[in-house]
Amino acid sequence: MVKKIVIVLSLSAVLLNADIYKTNCVSCHNKLPVSIDKYFYRYLLKYSSETDVKKAMYSYLVSPSKDKSVMGESFINRFGVKKKSSLSHADIKKALNRYWEIYKVFGKLK
Repeated sequence: MVKKIVIVLSLSAVLLNADIYKTNCVSCHNKLPVSIDKYFYRYLLKYSSETDVKKAMYSYLVSPSKDKSVMGESFINRFGVKKKSSLSHADIKKALNRYWEIYKVFGKLK
């Protein structure tokens, strides 16, 4: 019985994270000409590790600035720097965890 409860809670957490990510991240990024995975790969190239990628993205989302952006000068000139996220710090972390799980390359390369 306890095992079933743990499984249900785990699945609920995954679905909630997916919903936060889908509702708050994907919905806006779909309006841009650069797909959301391209941002991930830019962060991964610059920061390399899961911890550093998430830390940099979190920092940008909480307090966006041109200096923190991984996007090029022409992109920023055309689209500007995003507004500060309205998500709670906990929800930003949940969304970043989901984003990482979707696009990570570690363990997927052969």
